[in-house]
Amino acid sequence: MTNQPEILHYAVSVVGKDRPGIVAAITEGLFHLGCNIADSSCTMLGGEFAMILIISLKKPFSKARLIEELKPVCDGMGMTLGVRTLLPDEVARQEPDGEICMISVYGADQPGIVYRVTRELAARKINITDLNTKLIGSDEEPVYVLMLEVALPEGETPEGVEHTLAALKQELNVEIGVRVITPVAF
Repeated sequence: MTNQPEILHYAVSVVGKDRPGIVAAITEGLFHLGCNIADSSCTMLGGEFAMILIISLKKPFSKARLIEELKPVCDGMGMTLGVRTLLPDEVARQEPDGEICMISVYGADQPGIVYRVTRELAARKINITDLNTKLIGSDEEPVYVLMLEVALPEGETPEGVEHTLAALKQELNVEIGVRVITPVAF
């Protein structure tokens, strides 16, 4: 039986004004440290760029060393860096249970769309696995777009979700669609 080195995991977040080269600069630093990117999400939000990465590397290593490598890169680009050590029970790959659905919401921009939709989903124990919003259209006629990927709990159906959101659809005067996402087998 071989003695495998312990693997450390960190959540790394970087936020700041969008510009080309952010992902390349951060991932170069991680590459030089020998880090593996296990999971990531990056997006531009209203001119700001947000990136979160779950990284792993073999011990011995320290959070301080990770910050020491990435902070100068972030400072040079005007980005804010956050690093959190993940405990072993926080790094287990978690596939969502239940059927995966995409919920789309389109309508006139107004306060409360995200809150009202997510409150209804939470009340039915529907887990949100991804959420994105965008404002499209013109200044005169802005259209709010909310896209949610959700995992349905046992006993919940896409039709049931659509029925649950029907009253909200009328109340907020928005279009709401629910569709199943069929996983691709490899």
